[in-house]
Amino acid sequence: MTQIEPLYDKKYHCEMCEQAFTTKKVRSRFVKVLRFDTDFAPIYAEGFENPNLYYINVCPNCGYSFTDDFSANFTPGAKQQIQDKICSQWAPHNYGDKRTIQEAMNTFKLAAYSSTLKKEKHIVSAGLYIRLAWLYRSTDNHEQELRFLKLALKEYTESYSTGDYKGTQVSELRLMYLIGDLSRRIGHTQDAVRFFSKVIEKQRQSVEPQIIQLAKDRWQEMREEKVVSGN
Repeated sequence: MTQIEPLYDKKYHCEMCEQAFTTKKVRSRFVKVLRFDTDFAPIYAEGFENPNLYYINVCPNCGYSFTDDFSANFTPGAKQQIQDKICSQWAPHNYGDKRTIQEAMNTFKLAAYSSTLKKEKHIVSAGLYIRLAWLYRSTDNHEQELRFLKLALKEYTESYSTGDYKGTQVSELRLMYLIGDLSRRIGHTQDAVRFFSKVIEKQRQSVEPQIIQLAKDRWQEMREEKVVSGN
C-alpha cells in the first residue's frame, strides 16, 4: 500500500514571467490545530504539519512571490516595478520543496515586497505580515514578531479606513477585533480598548458571537491588568 505523504505538488502559473512551476502544499489530514492564539494564530499539534510554511508561492524563474489572495490584475507600472526591483536581481532559487521555518520566513518577505510593489489590497499585505509574525512567535523571536505585528496593524488599520476588506473572508467585526488585539499586543492600550468597545457595541446585530466574546475576554483581561499594575 502506498503511503500518502503530507506534502503534495500544486501547479501555478507565474503572472510575471508566464512560466509554470510547482510548489508544495500540505494535505489537510496532516494538519491538526490544538487551539488559536488571541490574534487567531493557529497552534499546531506536535508531529503535524504547519501549512503556513507553504502559504507563499515563489516563482523559481523570476522571484515574483504571491498567494492565492493576490489579484490577477496589475496596477499600471506595477509589472515594471517588480521586473526592476525583484526579477532583474533574482538569482534562481527553488522554494518549491520542503521548507524550513527560515525558508518560509524568506518567502513571506519576498511576497510582502511583491505585494507592496504591486499595490495589493491592504488586507492582503496585512495577512502576510501577521502570518510572518506568527512564524517568529513560534521561534520565540519576540523582537521580529513585534516588528511584523506593527506592520500588520498598520495594514489592517488602512484596510479598515479604506474598506478594502469588503468582499474578502475578513468581516468588519473580525477586522476590528484584530486591530484591537494587535494594538493590545504592541502596547497601544487606548486603541485596543476603543476597537474592542466597537466590537462589543455590535453584539445585538452580530452573526459572529464568538468574536464578540473574544473582545469581551480581552477587554476584561486589560481591566484586570490595569488593577494589578495600579494604573
